[in-house]
Amino acid sequence: LEGEAFPTRCPVLFQMSVSQPQSGRGVPCLRCRGTCAGFEPHSWRKICKSCKCSQEDHSLSSDLEDDRKIGRLLSDSKYATLTARVKGGDGVRIYKRNRMIITNPIVSRKDPTFDTITYEWAPPGLTQKLAMQYMELIPKEMQPVAGTDGAYYRRRQLMRQLPLYDQDPSQCRGLSEDELKLMEDFVKKYKAEALGVGEVALPGQGGSGKEEGKSQDKSIAAGKPPESTNGALEPAPAEGHYRCETCKQTVPGDCPVVYAD
Repeated sequence: LEGEAFPTRCPVLFQMSVSQPQSGRGVPCLRCRGTCAGFEPHSWRKICKSCKCSQEDHSLSSDLEDDRKIGRLLSDSKYATLTARVKGGDGVRIYKRNRMIITNPIVSRKDPTFDTITYEWAPPGLTQKLAMQYMELIPKEMQPVAGTDGAYYRRRQLMRQLPLYDQDPSQCRGLSEDELKLMEDFVKKYKAEALGVGEVALPGQGGSGKEEGKSQDKSIAAGKPPESTNGALEPAPAEGHYRCETCKQTVPGDCPVVYAD
């Protein structure tokens, strides 16, 4: 139903809804591929009024917004070292995202040229060889290469799986003072007890910090790595990412995981 079909504003919908972003109008739809006239926000649904596709399909967020979102989640937690304070940002912290640029020479041409591939995110603290081995475990269509469907997929997953209102009570509507306090306490509790950041490592080398970094590159080609049960890099998870058992969606590599027993 379109929002205009209601003669008066429904108080229940008003209480459950969140503020719709007014920025991003006219952004083309990545799913419709040219048939959409541009993003037109719905009054209360998270879709485009023009093509009925979701906000995620229009990739409304920017790199800075994504880094701010993850930085907000990691701040005030034991993983705050993965963030940096913004100058003049009133204490706002952003995620220090690690990018990776691979340059390969093209030898088939007379003049020396290079083919450059930019990954919008890569696991931090790894040798390039190990980081590439990790990327190869991810399906080609999901690899976060700049300008490809994989990069857009990563951004859509961040928008869908890490909404602002899950960690910022001010982004919600209709909460009473008591509910605001309860949500603030809940956010502090899951940051302290349930928030986790994965580590990429070869079997038997995880959890030892930077000292293992030099030896990782030497042992990559030493045959097939043994089976591992500690979340280390191994051939078992073909996608190379965590996956939700319920909806089967993969978790973006730079999206922290909140565990629930």
